[in-house]
Amino acid sequence: MMPAVFPRSSGLLLHVASLPGGRLGPAAYRFVDFLEAAGQRWWQVLPLGPPGPGRSPYAALSAFAGDERLVALREGPRLDAPWVHEYATFRALRDLHRKPWPRWPRRARAPAAAVDRYVRRQGAFDEEWRALRRYANERGIGIIGDLPIFVAHDSADVWARRGLFNLDRRGRPRVVTGVPPDYFSRTGQRWGNPHYRWNRRPVLDWWIARLKRAFELFDAVRLDHFLGFLRAWEIPARERTGRRGRWAGGPGARLFTAVRKSLGPLPLIAEDLGLLTPEAARLRDELGLPGMRILQFSFGPNREDRPHYFPRNSVVYTGTHDNDTVRGWLRAGGEDAERARRYAGCRRGDFHWGMIRVAHLSPSDLAIVPVQDLLGLGSEARMNRPGTVRGNWRWRLEGRELTPALARRLRSLTEASDRLPY
Repeated sequence: MMPAVFPRSSGLLLHVASLPGGRLGPAAYRFVDFLEAAGQRWWQVLPLGPPGPGRSPYAALSAFAGDERLVALREGPRLDAPWVHEYATFRALRDLHRKPWPRWPRRARAPAAAVDRYVRRQGAFDEEWRALRRYANERGIGIIGDLPIFVAHDSADVWARRGLFNLDRRGRPRVVTGVPPDYFSRTGQRWGNPHYRWNRRPVLDWWIARLKRAFELFDAVRLDHFLGFLRAWEIPARERTGRRGRWAGGPGARLFTAVRKSLGPLPLIAEDLGLLTPEAARLRDELGLPGMRILQFSFGPNREDRPHYFPRNSVVYTGTHDNDTVRGWLRAGGEDAERARRYAGCRRGDFHWGMIRVAHLSPSDLAIVPVQDLLGLGSEARMNRPGTVRGNWRWRLEGRELTPALARRLRSLTEASDRLPY
């Protein structure tokens, strides 16, 4: 499934909306310049879709569109893909009725001028994003995108393609997505997305189109919740938590066979965190996809989880958007963080650099560090607290933190760990 596109290398994770000013433009180009100066090969981003209520990039109003608020241009060229008109019509109707689509009038009509405005805004997003990606690629830097497995119920995708999802006659989900109780939440998580009707061929065609669009924007893609392609937690829509549900089957290898036949080999990363079943691990390995290793999950009682045992075909992170920062993790106390500090052989004040060093020196082919950890920030810089809906996705760079001295220090470590581009 995946060619060898991850030679031993490293990169940084930064949500585009976390750039100074919260958008693309000069700040994005300066960040690429910092990556080049620091010897990094990759910029990993969170999903770029227009977020719905709560600002979550994982609950976007479209699985294909970009967030127009990220770009300075108001208009661009008219895009000719089928999803553009669906999205533009959905947004125009949503602006008109100001409520979720199942509550719209049955014969709702969108104002033509409003539809055209959203079409032009998507053209502007595409034009500005492609220019930035080209600038990065010319400097040897690839962009890793993030593809949530599920889509929001109140989205253009579900509104326009209702037959692909498990909905009742009024358009409401019969069951919703989530996970049972786990590390992040004692009551589980109720994400609220509708489930796919995986037994229908149009669902596979929609996924092929979605991945094709993703690779128009990115050089590699992380598949969020890879386990869901084998089985997903179905929660009755009336339930308010993730406690009560059942495991429902997914498409498995059938989807990836169809994708490869249509699009060829693709550089994908499997987000295989959580309760990974043997079947999911086997599918990941059969596809040749690198999985993820998180340092904050690597210092429990089981010594086989330690970083020096990581497989080469993996991506190591100090933490993700769902974790506390490593400094916040240490300050919260706990045996795991103290084991990590002793393993890194560092003082408490230099803990973030100790964790970055551990990640870079690990066997994993690719090492990714969230910018918050590079800067040694505390819990105030955390991106998301799973199971909560307030105060997330708000952290932003001020613009002066990524200094030449910081770039030199990261480049020195990158060279010492044999991750520097040649």
